[in-house]
Amino acid sequence: MKQENIPTVKPKKMALAFETFANNVNRVAGSTSAFIVALLLVIIWGITGPVFHFSETWQLVINTGTTIITFLMVFLIQKTQNKDSLAIQLKLNELVAAHEFASNRLVSVENMTEEEMRVIQKYYQHLSEFTRNEENLQQSHSIDEAKQIHELKKDIEEDLKRQIDKHKKE
Repeated sequence: MKQENIPTVKPKKMALAFETFANNVNRVAGSTSAFIVALLLVIIWGITGPVFHFSETWQLVINTGTTIITFLMVFLIQKTQNKDSLAIQLKLNELVAAHEFASNRLVSVENMTEEEMRVIQKYYQHLSEFTRNEENLQQSHSIDEAKQIHELKKDIEEDLKRQIDKHKKE
């Protein structure tokens, strides 16, 4: 199979640095060690409450710290989530495009509106019901194949109606 030439893109230094930083922070923040450190900080903060007489400043320290960390982590996590989501979409697109019986309409389905996706979802629900009645459970059906079968059935039904009407007139 011929390998396609996929253009390479050199990311800007700033974008690459941020991506590397976001990936590292995401990996570290999701670790057991990070959770233990955060838990210990909260416990230490709680223990120091009586020392600071549970003052407003004492409360402000935890509120400000957690707010800032949460605010920044939202962007870092979203950055890595966007990259992971894109990678998954590209892998799925490759699988759909490579499978001879798959409908290529599903490549880049993520760019459809939610309403368009709901229509396709309803189709797959009907397809699921259709395949339950199949003798061969490993048989596969694509959107295009099901559409062709549906059109064929409609044509047969119309032919039958015409034949019935023709016999009634005779």
